[in-house]
Amino acid sequence: MVITYYGKQFFKLQLGDTVIAVNPIGKDSKLSGSRFGADVGLISINHPDYNGAESISFGEKQPLIISGPGEYEIKEIFIKGFSGEAELDGKKYINTIYTLSLDNINMCILGALTTKQLSPEVKETIEEVDILFVPVGLPGLSPRDAYNLASSFEPKIIIPMDYDNASLKVFLKEGGAEDTEALEKYAVKRKDIEGKEGDIVLLKPQG
Repeated sequence: MVITYYGKQFFKLQLGDTVIAVNPIGKDSKLSGSRFGADVGLISINHPDYNGAESISFGEKQPLIISGPGEYEIKEIFIKGFSGEAELDGKKYINTIYTLSLDNINMCILGALTTKQLSPEVKETIEEVDILFVPVGLPGLSPRDAYNLASSFEPKIIIPMDYDNASLKVFLKEGGAEDTEALEKYAVKRKDIEGKEGDIVLLKPQG
């Protein structure tokens, strides 16, 4: 599997010909995003920085858009969405946390989480996490809180997202990973993460 980062919370997860887009940047955002075709689009929150479904339709690929809690299956990929809350720019939103397994790697995407903790019901439902995607620069969830929350899942790999330089610096210091170099892409197989405990993988925004 190859993970590519395009800024904010916009990721491409690719395994062979299968492409999953996570929280693509929308056309009404002040930010610029990339464009590519995806089979599935996961949207955590209906906000222009995260809801750009139009940017992941390209050529023959017209994605299935998943934008809320529930259980989904496509191409033998099982996806679960759990409901939470977020507050951005003084407005409250529903934030969906997603879990999925790709190439026998369990991933959890926390979305635009702006609280220090999850409800016990959600936390108990989320099973073993191999790779956790955590926001580190959103209001209401300090970089220190973000690291503590991420660690509570006991993931093998932590991927920070939605950061600025200042919040990232604090987050990396909390994780003892100040010298971590950003990767252009993260190519990972199951055997690569065995034995790891909360290692931080930093990705450089593309595009």
